[in-house]
Amino acid sequence: MPATSHSHPSRRRRTYGLLAAAAGLATAGALVAALPAGAQDARHGKPLPSRYQDVQLLSFNDLHGNLEPPSGSSGRVTELQADGTTKTIDAGGVEYLATHLRQAREGNKYSITAAGGDMVGASPLISGLFHDEPTIEALNKLDLDVTSVGNHEFDEGAKELSRLQKGGCHPTDGCYTDEEFGGADFPYLAANVLNEKSGKPILKPYWVWKKKDVKIGFIGVTLENTPGIVSAEGVKGLKFKDEVETINKYAKELQRQGVKSIVALIHEGGLPASTSYNYDCDSPGAGDGISGPIVDIAKNVSPSVDALVTGHTHAAYACTINDPAGKPRTVTSAASFGRLYTDTTLTYDRFTGDIARTAVKSANHVVTRTVPKATDMTELISKWNTLAAPIGNRAIGHVSADVPNTGTESPMGDLIADAQLWYGRKLDAEADLALMNPGGVRAGLTYAAKGTEGDGVVTYAEGFTVQPFANTVNLQDFTGAQLIQVLKEQVSGSNASAPKILQPSANLTYTLDLTKSGADRVVTDSIKLNGAAVDPAATYRVATNSFLAGGGDGFTTLGQGTNDLVGLDDLAALEQYLTANSSAAAPIAPPVPNRITIVQ
Repeated sequence: MPATSHSHPSRRRRTYGLLAAAAGLATAGALVAALPAGAQDARHGKPLPSRYQDVQLLSFNDLHGNLEPPSGSSGRVTELQADGTTKTIDAGGVEYLATHLRQAREGNKYSITAAGGDMVGASPLISGLFHDEPTIEALNKLDLDVTSVGNHEFDEGAKELSRLQKGGCHPTDGCYTDEEFGGADFPYLAANVLNEKSGKPILKPYWVWKKKDVKIGFIGVTLENTPGIVSAEGVKGLKFKDEVETINKYAKELQRQGVKSIVALIHEGGLPASTSYNYDCDSPGAGDGISGPIVDIAKNVSPSVDALVTGHTHAAYACTINDPAGKPRTVTSAASFGRLYTDTTLTYDRFTGDIARTAVKSANHVVTRTVPKATDMTELISKWNTLAAPIGNRAIGHVSADVPNTGTESPMGDLIADAQLWYGRKLDAEADLALMNPGGVRAGLTYAAKGTEGDGVVTYAEGFTVQPFANTVNLQDFTGAQLIQVLKEQVSGSNASAPKILQPSANLTYTLDLTKSGADRVVTDSIKLNGAAVDPAATYRVATNSFLAGGGDGFTTLGQGTNDLVGLDDLAALEQYLTANSSAAAPIAPPVPNRITIVQ
C-alpha cells in the first residue's frame, strides 16, 4: 500500500465501527449488568445496553523500528514455568505482531490499540536508513490508535517528529519512492513537551477514543529527563515538564469535558524483580515486585486516571500499584522490539462514565513466530529491504563468534570502544583511551548469517543495528582528575540509583565494588591506563561519541573537555576498524569483558 493512502489524523478514513477485538487470556467477563435482562427502549423497542461494557486495550512500547524479527537476545523472551524453571521463546517481528493483534481483536467490537513511545529511533537499517518512514507505515497497517512520544522520537528533533506525524518527504533526503510519505494515521501525544517560546505542547496533549456511548481519554507524556539522554540538538527549543504534574493537569481538563475514563501513556518505566515476562510482580503484595521511577509516578498520578501504559526500561510487567487514594491501579509494560503485547480489559460503567477498577484485568502475551505472517507486512518489509539492500548487504568485517551486548561490561561495548580508540588515533596519534555509553550499544553481532552473506560476515546493516544514532567520534582533553571523576559519575549523581557503566577501551582497567555506595563504588586506586595509575595532574586525550561529549547520560564532566576534534560518525569508525582488522581468514574474536573487575 503506498504511503499516500494513509491520511493525516484529521482526515482519517478508518472507523472504529470496523474494528474487531478479541478478549485474550487476560480479559475478564463483563460485570453483571445492573439493568434487567431484556429491558427494552420504550421508544424504539430495542434492547437497552448493559450498564457495563468491556473495552479491550491492546498495548506495546519501545518498538524502535524493529520491523523484522530481532536477532540474538533482542529477539527472545523468558517465560516462567509452573515448576519454577524458565524457558526462552523466539519473539517479535511486525509480520507476527500484526497477526497476533488481529487475532486478539476478533470478537470484540470495543477495542483500542495504544503504545507507550519509542516507536522509532535507534532503529535497524530497514527503518533507520529511511528516517523511520517504514515504521510509521507499519504502525498504520497495525491500526495503532494512539501513542505517547518517547525520548527517541526526539533523536532527529521536533521538526522531524512533526513530519512523521503530518507527512511529507524528508527535507534533505527527499522522497524514497514515487509516493510522498503520508505520515501517521494515529496521533502522537506530547503533553509534557513544550515549545520554549510559546509554552504550549508541540503536539496534542491528549486524545479521546469514542464508540457509541463509550469514551476513554488518553494522555501521553515522555520522561522529564529526556534532555539528559538525547543529543542537545534533538531537544533544542523544547522544555520537558514533570510527568505527574502534567498528567494530573490534563486529567482535570478531560474531566471538565465529561471524560471520566482516562489512560496515561507514559514513556518511563520500572524494573521488575524477574526478567520473565509472566512474573507476578504483585506477589507478595501489590507492586512489591517492581522498582524504578514508575513506582513513584504511579503513586502520585491522580486517582482519576484508571490505568498506566508505560515503557522506556524495556522490561515486561503487568502490576497493580496503589494510587494516591490507596486504590489498586494497573501499570503495564510490554518489554521492547515488538516481542510482547499487553491485553488489558477496562470495564466501562455507562452510569458513571468511569472504569470499574475492580474488574480491570491485564496480562502480557508473547508475539510468537509460530503464527502465520501478515502478508501486508511481508510486502512492506520486502519493499523497503529492496531499497536498502545495496547499502545494507555490503560486508564490512568478520567475527569468529557472537559478540553480545549483554552484561555490565559487554563484548560489543568493548569492541566499539576499541574501534573508537583505533579511529581516534588515526585522527590524532595522541589519543589515549575511549569510552562508550552502554545505551548506545543497541545490539550485538551474531556469527550466524542472516542472509546470503555467510557465517561470521558482518554486514553494514548489522553494524547499523548496533550503532544507529549517527553520533560523531570526538576527541577531547581531560585532566586525570576529570577522568577519575567521569568514572565516578557512572555510579553517582543522576546515575546513583541506576548506574550507567561506560564501556572502556582495552587499555583502561579498574575495579567496581558494588558492595559500596555512590562514587565509592569506583575504587580510585585501581584505575590504570596501560597498566599505570592515572595521574590526576596529567592531560589525557579521550575519544567518545558526540552524545557523551555533550555531557549526555549524566556525565557532566565529559561536557567540559577541551581541544575538541570531531571525526566521522561512530558507525563509520566501527566499519573502518572491522575492515582493517578482520578478514575471512582472520576474523575478530569477541573481546573478553575483563577490563572492569566487578566485586559484588
